[in-house]
Amino acid sequence: MGRIKNVGNNLINSDKFVYSFIRAAASSQTASWVDLFTGFALFAWVGLAPWISTAIGAMLGGVINCIINFRFTFHAKDCTWTAVAVKYAMVWTGSVLLNSFGTEALYYLLNHWHWLETIGFRPDGYYAAARLTTSLLVSWFWNFLLQRYFVYRVTPFDDIVNRLFHK
Repeated sequence: MGRIKNVGNNLINSDKFVYSFIRAAASSQTASWVDLFTGFALFAWVGLAPWISTAIGAMLGGVINCIINFRFTFHAKDCTWTAVAVKYAMVWTGSVLLNSFGTEALYYLLNHWHWLETIGFRPDGYYAAARLTTSLLVSWFWNFLLQRYFVYRVTPFDDIVNRLFHK
């Protein structure tokens, strides 16, 4: 019983890489559900256009993710909210660009590998495969690492942000 309690305590409190990664995945999943539900609700029930429903959902999901990560995932007690918000916006913008262009590039590549059809792939699945692969890679190697080592940690960049916004 003590071992299970220790694992549970580590899942919540430890700043070790694996435990932070697990918490980040949970935070990301929560934010994704908020994003998707909000976008769907605004489109289906409020009647907004798909692009604005999606944009609002993505922004709300991003805010939820940032808050959960600040308090729970990365325990960023020493960072100011202003610095975190600016750094998060920078990383989030990079994530959107990497996901958009990475998906496009991988889709283009897969679309030209006709041998994939001989092993069961269908052209309809190229987008799904490109989107999922790109999303996972960006999530692991961009979002998680930059959030862990830049966004939710005190850095020299924080001083610049704090001087600009806290005059």
